[in-house]
Order: sequence, then C-alpha cells, then structure tokens
Amino acid sequence: MRNPRNERVSSDIEGTSAERTCILSGEKAVRGEFIRLAISPDGLVLPDIHARAPGRGAWIGVSRDALEIAVSKNKLKGALARAYKGAAITIPDDLADRIEAALARALTDRLGLELKSGRLLMGSDRIAQNAREGRVEWLAHAADAREDGSRKLDQAWRVGSEAEGTGLRGVTLPLDRDTLSVALGRDNVVHLALNDRGAADRVDTLLKRLLHFQGQVISREASNGGGGQSDLRPGMDDNNGATSVDSVTTN
Repeated sequence: MRNPRNERVSSDIEGTSAERTCILSGEKAVRGEFIRLAISPDGLVLPDIHARAPGRGAWIGVSRDALEIAVSKNKLKGALARAYKGAAITIPDDLADRIEAALARALTDRLGLELKSGRLLMGSDRIAQNAREGRVEWLAHAADAREDGSRKLDQAWRVGSEAEGTGLRGVTLPLDRDTLSVALGRDNVVHLALNDRGAADRVDTLLKRLLHFQGQVISREASNGGGGQSDLRPGMDDNNGATSVDSVTTN
C-alpha cells in the first residue's frame, strides 16, 4: 500500500478504540467494527482488514449489497476521491469479493492462532465435556453441521453455564466443515469452542464483521454473565439462529 501525497503515515490507524466514520453511510463506530480500504502502489483500492497499511485510509461499515450499489452508482468512487484527497485510484470490479474473502481469511487465521495456543477446542466429545464443566466461553457450528449434533452441544453448554431454560446456543458460522477443516489443518471440523474469554472476544470481533458484511443479523442480547455486552457467545435470538449487527462505518 502507498501513502497518498501530503498525508501523514498511519494517521488514521493509531488507536484501537477511536471512532471511525463510514464514508458511505456517515455512521460512526469503533474501528474494529469497520473495514479499512487502502491504496496499493499502483492506485488499486484494496481491503486492509487488519488496518496495518501505511497512509490515509477510508473506512466502510455497510453490507456487501450496499457496497455493490454504491460502486454501481459511482458513490464509492466519489467518497474515496474525497477521502484520498484526489489521489489517482482504481476500484477493482471484484472489490466486494476481495473484502469478503479477506474477512473470512482473517477469521480462520484467528481460529488457527487460538488452536495453536490451546484455547480452541474441537471434537464433539471434548467440547461436550468442557461445556458441561463450565469451561466453554464460546461455541460455534459449521454451516453444514447436523442439527442434532449442534443441539446436543448447545444443551451441554447451557448445563455448564447454569443457563438451562434459556436460549443460549452456539453461533452458526458462515463457513462449512470443508472450509474449516482446510483452514485449521484438521479432518472434519464441524464444531468449535473456545475456553478463554479474551479469545472469544477476538473471534467475535472478526465474525461480526464478516456476518455484517454478508448482510446477516447479529443478536445484541447477552447472557451467561455477558453483562449486556453485544457479542456472539450468548447466541440468544428469536430468529432461528439468524445473526445481525448494527450498521458499521468508516473514516
């Protein structure tokens, strides 16, 4: 990525909790909820999912559908021209595909890191045992997981969390078992759990961005000691497992 002329390097990257403004919607949120766009050396606009590229960036927090409409109506081009102070830019035709792929990769990369650290649990029996013992902070199922298998693990989690009779359940990932298996280097990865709250927070942040970009709805309810914070661990919603998020933005 390059730094457009007359702009301070990393001027909009510093600080993890500072608010950013979406160049398309005008809404504000902390940067972890948005997607940063940066410019390659040849002027190509590309997703900077981890917000590490030097130079001034533009932040977006809209869904894929909204982004594609903005691209087709040249609204994104105009917003980027203002954000980059007239720097020559090219918006790739597959920008939305690149963003979604980068978001999915960021999520699976994080899961891989948590696996290496010993905080990610796999295998129904192992997850069920840890869940019943109250040692699961986050539970998830592959998109093509069998309903009965997911239901049994959800119940074990409720028991261990002293949340029987509630809607506590694992989140359904927007990734199937083949994708998870390849990403994590294991066979037949269907169910995942995290035994560390910090790890759950890290995964939640990346998962929410991906789901939001895909236009899905993330539950804002909390249970299991969530203190009312918005996260995916509770998995409590009234939409048959659908997830949703509040609108995101960029700066």
